[in-house]
Amino acid sequence: MYPAIRSFCAAFLLSASIATNAQESKYPATPLASKHFAYPTGIPYQADTDPNLVRGSQTGYNLCNSTTEGPNSLCQTSFLCAIDDFCLWAPINPNSTIADTEGEEVAWCTKPGRGTRIFPPGALQGVQFTRTPDYVQVVGFVDQTLINLRPDDSGGELDPHGADLRGNPLGGLVYSTAWSGDNNTYTQVLEWHNFMGGGQFCFKACDPLGPNAPQFCAHNYDRIGCSYNAPSNAQNGTFESCMGDSQDYPGIYTGTDGVVSTYSQPPESLGVISSMPYDPKVPPSSNCVQYTSAQLYSALGTATATASGTETSLTSTQPGTSTSGSQTKSGASAGASQTGTTSGAGRVGVSTVLGVLGFALVAVFWCRAEIFLF
Repeated sequence: MYPAIRSFCAAFLLSASIATNAQESKYPATPLASKHFAYPTGIPYQADTDPNLVRGSQTGYNLCNSTTEGPNSLCQTSFLCAIDDFCLWAPINPNSTIADTEGEEVAWCTKPGRGTRIFPPGALQGVQFTRTPDYVQVVGFVDQTLINLRPDDSGGELDPHGADLRGNPLGGLVYSTAWSGDNNTYTQVLEWHNFMGGGQFCFKACDPLGPNAPQFCAHNYDRIGCSYNAPSNAQNGTFESCMGDSQDYPGIYTGTDGVVSTYSQPPESLGVISSMPYDPKVPPSSNCVQYTSAQLYSALGTATATASGTETSLTSTQPGTSTSGSQTKSGASAGASQTGTTSGAGRVGVSTVLGVLGFALVAVFWCRAEIFLF
């Protein structure tokens, strides 16, 4: 009997050690911003394949098609191509906040055909698309309740990094035709940021071949919003596409004395940012062409909005397979944000973890005692 006990305990302690090391590991083997996938032929089912890390598994999927398109889509492959062809990251379920769902946002888009959710009619209330030498960006106004955000949510930032380098959302991919030459070939965007909340949005995709993409699409100013990260002349009620100069890098500014300085964002623990040492400088734009919403988004008139007050299942399935019997979201274990910012890694289900840890500790002490006694 004693050898059997020793064998069991040795195996258990080894597996416990492996599991503990896996849970303590925070970073993936390859950061999301360093993963390359050709669109559409090289898209994996999920870009994030590290379910044993702190935030668990990627919520949705990247391999999207006609079987996944619609108000319940969990597609996490996004696009930023033109004023009539872009997506925004927003929550899966109604009445959500960015802070609580940053790791699991899905793509809401203007253009059907890619397997995503489509903006409900009336969601987009003003849009300015700008093409610059270093990036393309879309800035505008949105009825955020129509894309599942609480009306009072001031929001936050989504980007391909996050505190654990897995991105927010986890596994979120972005593509653009802006640098294809034929407006038909998709390039993966490795550096981007998308601010959502307060009835506004901005989404910038930086040229993957540009030498300064990480600087233009900085992800360390998540608390100062669109005005400083993507300054523009966007106006509510106006829809226009422009050419423009590149902005100063976010956080870099020239003072009244002519000295160039770098702004350091204070930690959230110090409270609300009530003042800034500089005003954002809006870069010049030109060749702006205005449109009506109907001209740009006629396809949205037939889209079906997500039913208010309903929740979408978070159990991912391969495109084309049945979702019957899927389990709905559990708020404590769905990868929710740990803090009010959108750059932190998510919290896990506390009660579940404590229960597992309690069992594990009892088993470890028992096994060590058994090994010592026998």
